Amino acid sequence: MNIVSSSDGDASEDVTQLSRDRGMRYVSVLVVDDEPGMRNYLLRTLEPRCKKVMTAASAEDASLLLDAHHFDLVLLDNVMPGQSGLDWLKDQRRVGFFAEVVLMTAYADLETAIQAMRVGASDFVLKPFRSNQILNAITRCMTERHLRRENFLLKYELQSDSLAARGRLLGTSPRIENIRKMLERAAAVQTPILFTGESGTGKEIAARTLHALSDRADRPFVPINCGALSHEQLATDLFGKGDRPDDSGLMVHASGGTLFLDEVAEMPGPVQAALLRVIEDGRLRPEGATRELPLNLRFVFATNGDLKMAIDEGRFRADLYHRINVIGIEMPPLRERVGDIPELAELFMSKISRQLGIDPLPLTERVLLNMARYDWQGNVRELRNVIERSLILGEFPPEFAGPTEEGEAEPVESLHAMERRHILSVVEACGGNRAEAARRLGVSRRTIDRKFSMWHG
Repeated sequence: MNIVSSSDGDASEDVTQLSRDRGMRYVSVLVVDDEPGMRNYLLRTLEPRCKKVMTAASAEDASLLLDAHHFDLVLLDNVMPGQSGLDWLKDQRRVGFFAEVVLMTAYADLETAIQAMRVGASDFVLKPFRSNQILNAITRCMTERHLRRENFLLKYELQSDSLAARGRLLGTSPRIENIRKMLERAAAVQTPILFTGESGTGKEIAARTLHALSDRADRPFVPINCGALSHEQLATDLFGKGDRPDDSGLMVHASGGTLFLDEVAEMPGPVQAALLRVIEDGRLRPEGATRELPLNLRFVFATNGDLKMAIDEGRFRADLYHRINVIGIEMPPLRERVGDIPELAELFMSKISRQLGIDPLPLTERVLLNMARYDWQGNVRELRNVIERSLILGEFPPEFAGPTEEGEAEPVESLHAMERRHILSVVEACGGNRAEAARRLGVSRRTIDRKFSMWHG
């Protein structure tokens, strides 16, 4: 906790005006002070810089405002008629209040500072103060909050598959192109999305693509595997518990962003019921709290199981299924989009060889043709693993490196090579005009650009 007084001078002016403005323009502030002059002063100071500023003349008025509105930060006077600021803060933490708090007081002593820390005040400002000091205190609080939020979410990002965390939706097959179009349309709305498909088909990558296309792209994307946590831990991580900001749970920390719930079929019944209530009401009540918090979240779900069968067996709620399946997107298995294998294989070969510091293996026409004939039960994830294992061992497995059939001659030209030759000839016929070539070929300009990027690195 920082204690700032009017004697701090330039020491409290380290934060630049630009940094302050960037840090405060999305902040909602509640000012709680019984002095009208102080409320008006802070209102005039903060309104031009903050998203929302409201004032309360007493602890009772402040409680009513908290019930009706969401605030990121509270500027709280300690000495007020009736209930003191610290007593009010202690009560609010108990019923579910996770905002940052800057305590304002004219009486500074060690006991007050200790009490403020115990009830979760983030900063401590001595009256009288200058506008610059209160602005810097707010900036410090929001910066610390942002760092705590990033640290809290980082463990879930690290648990996420590295391919999904850094990948992108690849391929030019008709099914993948249709999925891209669906994602572009769905990104503009907040409707829940349910991705289905076999394991390894890229459901999380598609969810991240949806997030990147939306107006939430600069906010958190938070993945959580419902089948990887115990029932109790999943409920705690999602909904939060306790009376401090650090215990507020993933839904609060991911506010403004996208929450991706993978393996949703593994979610226990009590968590399903609580999740349905949150989605329908847009509000959250953490464990042990009596106050509901407003939520601003995009919910995205995924499963490789049969949810309809789970409903028939009583393992999944029908009402939750219909709520999350407003827009359903089925990710195709790799064996049904073999035309995308060359692009995926070349990407993995280039990326993994650089990571391992190993020269890439040649993806010959024979290797690609054998890959196209392989069953790929593990889908894109299995393809990636085959590439990585082959790089480490220095050769492809026999089922990919060997002849396609016993005694079969070397193929003269694969479909991949024919496609490349045809596209290049059309682009050449159009004088290098890729847009016109795309029109003649009946594909998007982006598809042509992606092909050229793949062929020429």
